[in-house]
Amino acid sequence: MSKRLAGKVALITGGSRGLGAAIATTLAEQGADVAITYVASAQKAAAVAVALEAKGVRALAIRSDQGDPSSAKPLVDQVISHFGRLDILVNNAALAIQGKRIDDPQIDNAALDQQWRVNVLGVVATIRAAAPVITDGGRIISVGSGLGTRVGFAGTTDYAASKAAIVGYAKGAARDLGPRNITVNVVQPGVMATDMAAGSADKLPPSFMDTHAIGRFATVEEVAAVIAFIAGPDAGYMTGSVVDVNGGFTA
Repeated sequence: MSKRLAGKVALITGGSRGLGAAIATTLAEQGADVAITYVASAQKAAAVAVALEAKGVRALAIRSDQGDPSSAKPLVDQVISHFGRLDILVNNAALAIQGKRIDDPQIDNAALDQQWRVNVLGVVATIRAAAPVITDGGRIISVGSGLGTRVGFAGTTDYAASKAAIVGYAKGAARDLGPRNITVNVVQPGVMATDMAAGSADKLPPSFMDTHAIGRFATVEEVAAVIAFIAGPDAGYMTGSVVDVNGGFTA
């Protein structure tokens, strides 16, 4: 594989498993040094870091809670201290709390508020912390959801809204950082066979896959490949964009 990201340093939040680990692997295979974050999966994060180093790059696993926006600057500072630079930020860490309508008397408002902290305030804080120090020509990519564009079924109001919010933030940040040739984009995956999906798959309506042009779940590798392209040298004129990788759910 071409080492098109050689010399670059990437930070992927929520990189200990699922899509985050796939993104870290793909960027490392293309030559980037990689830092990943985790909250509770220390052993999984350490194993991912070892696997990345086996590909001939530097890797670092950092415990950082995206639900606490004050942790964003220490996180970015640690990446800069360890690697000397930051070129690529992938905001992947997220919560998916779905299944209850907003008029359900049993709705867990505290959990939904935490989802907003992780999915929106944490992403915003990390972008703000990274913006002053990311290299000119750098890449900021946030992982959204097709539900941020099309809410195809009930019971997902807050999750969908949290993912729509980061689209607006990315578009504004693209304007702010454009003079430095820093691109800011959102990739909206479809449902993937990950731990997060396992927690909400049983809440999907039976006809959910009928809303897709391609009637299957996405693979994490498919989504990671698109993120790697946007992180690379051929996507320098692509900013403020929303890229759907969801089998036509938003078509």
